[in-house]
Amino acid sequence: MAKTALFAAFAEMAGALGSGRRAEIVDLLAQAERSVEQIANQLDQSVANTSHHLRILARAGLVTTRRDGNRIYYALSSDRVEQLWTAIRAVAEEHAAGLEKLARAYLGDRSELEALDRRTLVERMRRGEVVVLDVRPAVEYAAGHIAGARSLPISELRRRLRGLPDNADIVAYCRGPYCVYADDAVRQLREQGYRAIRLEDGFPEWKRAGLPVTVGSDAAPP
Repeated sequence: MAKTALFAAFAEMAGALGSGRRAEIVDLLAQAERSVEQIANQLDQSVANTSHHLRILARAGLVTTRRDGNRIYYALSSDRVEQLWTAIRAVAEEHAAGLEKLARAYLGDRSELEALDRRTLVERMRRGEVVVLDVRPAVEYAAGHIAGARSLPISELRRRLRGLPDNADIVAYCRGPYCVYADDAVRQLREQGYRAIRLEDGFPEWKRAGLPVTVGSDAAPP
């Protein structure tokens, strides 16, 4: 019985991620803490449904809360939770049948989008050859971003294009390998004649690699 209970406790942790919506929440909170209302808005679902999923994640110990006035904010309990989510994705990429087709249906055809790896981006930033754009929402940029990157949320890109240099290579990044913001940014920039490419993954992978990160929103806007 004791062994069964122990392994059931392990399974409860995995079970908490046994929902696409809860996986999305973990992916979102890997970028920055958020209130239930902000999470619901990002996922385009009701606050009630979002609260239900958050309670399950909290019971499993995957998220923590803090109160600011009347609002409660949710965050991942530790970096290990993000690592768990990354490991699940990696196993699915290697073993889940049909995942590549599902990813292509969501992300679209990326064959025409040049991707830059982290090491190359570090070298090109050191030489001053590129402008790096963080196209995630501003709250995520403020929580942490690639050192030297500029904040230009995808929702504001077209309105603020004139602030970008037209004689430099632009590298856009967002939440990770399954985030469409950077892809959309690169396509929009190319339509306007800019030389644009995307980072092959995103900010969480950059941070885990121990590369330079800045917290706050004091970087000069484009």
